Amino acid sequence: MTTNIDQLIERYPLVKDLTELKECAWFNPSITNLKHALPYVRMDSKDILDASQRLSRFASYLVQAFPETAKTNGIIESDLVEIASMKALVGHENGTKISGRLLLKKDSHLPISGSIKARGGIYEVLTHAERLAMEAGLLTESDDYSKLFDQKFRDFFKQYSIAVGSTGNLGMSIGIMSAKLGFSVSVHMSADAREWKKNTLRSHGVNVIEYQQDYGVAVAQGRKEAQNDPRCFFIDDENSPTLFLGYSVAGERLRKQFDEKGILVDAHHPLFVYLPCGVGGGPGGVAFGLKMAFGDHVHCIFAEPTHSPSMMLGVYTGLHDNISVQDIGIDNITAADGLAVGRASGFVGRAMERLIDGYFTITDKRMFRLLGQLNQYEDIQLEPSALAGMLGPIVVTNASDYRERMQFDDTVMSRATHLVWATGGGMVPEAEMSSYLESSGI
Repeated sequence: MTTNIDQLIERYPLVKDLTELKECAWFNPSITNLKHALPYVRMDSKDILDASQRLSRFASYLVQAFPETAKTNGIIESDLVEIASMKALVGHENGTKISGRLLLKKDSHLPISGSIKARGGIYEVLTHAERLAMEAGLLTESDDYSKLFDQKFRDFFKQYSIAVGSTGNLGMSIGIMSAKLGFSVSVHMSADAREWKKNTLRSHGVNVIEYQQDYGVAVAQGRKEAQNDPRCFFIDDENSPTLFLGYSVAGERLRKQFDEKGILVDAHHPLFVYLPCGVGGGPGGVAFGLKMAFGDHVHCIFAEPTHSPSMMLGVYTGLHDNISVQDIGIDNITAADGLAVGRASGFVGRAMERLIDGYFTITDKRMFRLLGQLNQYEDIQLEPSALAGMLGPIVVTNASDYRERMQFDDTVMSRATHLVWATGGGMVPEAEMSSYLESSGI
């Protein structure tokens, strides 16, 4: 679109800070309770239950296909850990005491593809495979899905192809899963995708197509390829309700983990969750699942790089996918490759805008420093994009207007739980991680 930046800034003053690449935060005054917001999402708990049951049906297959999932009986789930040392350090460095406790959700170490995308990406591939097999009369819901590991199913799926556009992690999850089932799969990858991710995909027999342009071009080309082939299924990270539901199952799983640890979430014990955001499908789906699991007592905040604040820009201006960061002069170049998205999902932005409390931006330099600190103080290794949410507790603590509006006084905050969602890093090669740690300056 053609954007008059001066007029946009006059109407939406925060856009000036975005164009100047400043770290900034915005808390949405239009958030409402789940009851009033749910109609805009057009999904509910029944849809999440359906997704959960589908994943349970595939569990016996996943144990066969990916032995690393055997310890969780074929359920793809991540650990929840407390990071008390990081809490003290981040608070000290920013001159702000973080009240309550600080936890890390290690989707960074999910099996199969080592990132949050193992939730939505793998789920959509499995959903498509189930549909094809059932339509062909090869599978029923009452079957033991481990039969999908037989060669006859690989031969069947070989007739079909799957395409996706990705900055890296979604392509990893879809590529690895699709190839294992037997599909011919093409991953259209943008210039900012890491070389090791491309090489990993190729080692699994995935066709990787590279572009010098950003994520938007990779998606457009992937969509175009699928349109020309009736047997090709395009997985649309921008607009897929199926991906969204795959992520949403995380809510019920987290509630179970909280119950096991005795962590309360209610009006007197709020839960703040900080989710790195690229195009929006992953954090949007997880946030939806969290809302369905914890109701109005969970408060989701999205974090984006200063060079790629597409979701904040879209929701703040109300323009959603009708505006990109390039339209306001931002280059969309960031070391947080999974978040290098210039135009956010209009589907997620519109569906979730009344349920996401706030948004903030963070510089690459700060993400790298936090990466080094997490390694040093907690012995946890993540990729840069996964550190985007780590500043969240500071942002919320310092947001006095927001806290006053929400009635989060010091007593309530002292009982709060802060949860940083770590989105990727578990499969990063040692040499690449060493480079990240060197860049951290720690």
